[in-house]
Amino acid sequence: MAATHLSPPHNERLPPPKDKVLLFILALTHHSAHPPLVSLLAGGMAGGVEAATTYPFEFAKTRLQLGDRAAPRNPVHLLRQVVATDGLGALYTGCSSLVVGTMLKAGVRFLCFDAIKNRLVDDAGRLSPAHGILAGMVAGGFESVLAVTPTERIKTALIDDAKGPRKARGALHGTYMLVSQQGLRGLYRGLIPTTVKQSATSAVRMGSYNWLKETGKDYAIPVNGVTTFLMGSLAGTITVYATQPFDTVKTRVQGMGQPGMSQAMAELLREEGVRGFWRGSTMRLGRLVLSGGIVFAAYEQFAAVLAPVLSSRSLS
Repeated sequence: MAATHLSPPHNERLPPPKDKVLLFILALTHHSAHPPLVSLLAGGMAGGVEAATTYPFEFAKTRLQLGDRAAPRNPVHLLRQVVATDGLGALYTGCSSLVVGTMLKAGVRFLCFDAIKNRLVDDAGRLSPAHGILAGMVAGGFESVLAVTPTERIKTALIDDAKGPRKARGALHGTYMLVSQQGLRGLYRGLIPTTVKQSATSAVRMGSYNWLKETGKDYAIPVNGVTTFLMGSLAGTITVYATQPFDTVKTRVQGMGQPGMSQAMAELLREEGVRGFWRGSTMRLGRLVLSGGIVFAAYEQFAAVLAPVLSSRSLS
């Protein structure tokens, strides 16, 4: 039977953590459907595969959102121009930062979502759409603070820097430049818009995927790699158009120009109108349709492999 509280049952004892955040995480992960380590590792591995596979879409989206007037507005033309000018490898500028960040954020996202979900399911083990959105929103907030903001800041700054004569020689050098010039706080530039965007994205993505999965059960649709990929892709499509304005503002704030959040919104509205908030949505759609399918399908497969292995080791 599902519990609806964050404290452990009275007949079980957990070590009394001193830190309130640790207490919250321990309470969430207690009695999770997947062991916490399985959720964390499977999510991280799935995130790494997804990020490396779909990065050129992310590169084009970010370049378009940064407002480079000299660059083509058509994302396909932009990609062709970059390859012709700087070679195929240029499409992966900032990729290492995003792969590391995506592994961290996907691990945190699935860990938190699985844990919160198991606190909100009903007696039949089903999660309502509202509770699915809530679990996704909380998971998104955690991943933004722990992983997304600093890695997105580095990735965006590197892509922005690559528009002209490059100052940064790579992800490590770019990170060193940011920290030496602005301190560690420079890595958290855009924390608020990133957290808003990530919470909204995770709420819509995880919530819609959960709803599709539960609906599939009602119609006896088999859960396999193909159906999981399709449900994840559809969840990615919904996510793009529901959350694109948050992503566009976040990218503007994290560029080398570094406008504030309100300034970025005002400039975007003045220069491009309301439609400007959805700039880059085509490339983000291409990425999230693929990444939604890849990350959910890969997560389910990795979890299925890791769960028995880790369980057997813990028992031995």
